[in-house]
Amino acid sequence: MTKEKLRKADEVRLRIVQILLWAAAVLAMLAYGAILITEDNAPPPAEQAAFRPSFSLPDAEGRLRSEAEFAGKYMLVFFGFTNCPDVCPTTLSEVAQVMDALGAQADQVQPLFISIDPERDRALGLADFTAAFHPSIIGLAGDAVQTRVAAESFHIYYERQDDPSAPDGYSMSHSPSLYLIGPDGNWLRQFSYGTRADEIVADLQARL
Repeated sequence: MTKEKLRKADEVRLRIVQILLWAAAVLAMLAYGAILITEDNAPPPAEQAAFRPSFSLPDAEGRLRSEAEFAGKYMLVFFGFTNCPDVCPTTLSEVAQVMDALGAQADQVQPLFISIDPERDRALGLADFTAAFHPSIIGLAGDAVQTRVAAESFHIYYERQDDPSAPDGYSMSHSPSLYLIGPDGNWLRQFSYGTRADEIVADLQARL
């Protein structure tokens, strides 16, 4: 094969590669456009995740409390346990700051602490635990079935984990978010662990 034919063959191969690359680029752009169209037409995350949680759990005095009792108020709901070393006290401290910052509007918000370790938490004194953070926080601790039903209603995870270094030789793993429920009982959003009190206050004040 002459040099001229070799050169032309190389040019043809290069042209084929270029065409393939352009075709791949066009396909990628079309795929990306399809994703954008799908996202534009999809309902917003709040709508996708919307649900109506419920619970029926006794408070520290044994009085049965449910979401119906707090109709007309916003609820800030957190699942945790009294022996929690970090996430629970940090979150409840943020809730306390939120309630103080709301001032006169605080009566429109009910913070709830739902125990995922109810038997031990009742023995340790649930009311004293929540009161140490803020007097408005109501602690709820049911039996194993009531707790599981409430957790599933809120779509949260919790599990007992053996831990020789923890009190009684075990700890609890759980979803760390703080949940906001509307006056009509509908789930509105969740605040991820570490959300500052001022951000939560701003969100609530925009709704109140």
